[in-house]
Amino acid sequence: MSPGVLAVRGTTVKPKGIAAHAERTYSAGVKPIEAPDAHHFNAACGWLELGNRVEARVELALISAENQMHPGVLDLQWALCAAEQNWDAAFGFAQQLVTTFPDEPSGWLHCAYALRRKSGGGLALARDFLEPAADKFPDEPVIAFNLACYECQLQQLDKARRWFKRACEIGGEKEIKAMALADEDLKLLWPEIRSR
Repeated sequence: MSPGVLAVRGTTVKPKGIAAHAERTYSAGVKPIEAPDAHHFNAACGWLELGNRVEARVELALISAENQMHPGVLDLQWALCAAEQNWDAAFGFAQQLVTTFPDEPSGWLHCAYALRRKSGGGLALARDFLEPAADKFPDEPVIAFNLACYECQLQQLDKARRWFKRACEIGGEKEIKAMALADEDLKLLWPEIRSR
């Protein structure tokens, strides 16, 4: 997946629609962001959707200290860092999401995604971090899919096949197969995936 994409709840969310994604993902038990912070949040989302990361950062900085730890703001901060390929900072925001909202899979996925790419990180660390989340979120196909990617890149093809099969069972074979054939991480398994 490209760095400007959020992978959660079995779907990918491009920067367009970040505000709606954050609202859907974190609506249960989370106080909504109110004006004027809501205006800054929405403006930051809009700037990021337009590819203007500088203006997105300006708007994020105008959000009150009280709302800087709001999951939607943390999610947006992660997306902005990912777009900039600043994986160390992205990892920090993802860790805050996992700590604050451990029952939401997006923080776990964001953490693993950034951990793979951050300094001192790597595939094995990302895999080791994400594996417990597969038990914690057994209905989240993107976790199984990402684990298949990590195992494939680590040349653990039998494990990659098992994770891919699980992702298909959870998320639907047609959708997961399409994702897999578009993801270079699974290239070693493409001939098998195409013949499924």
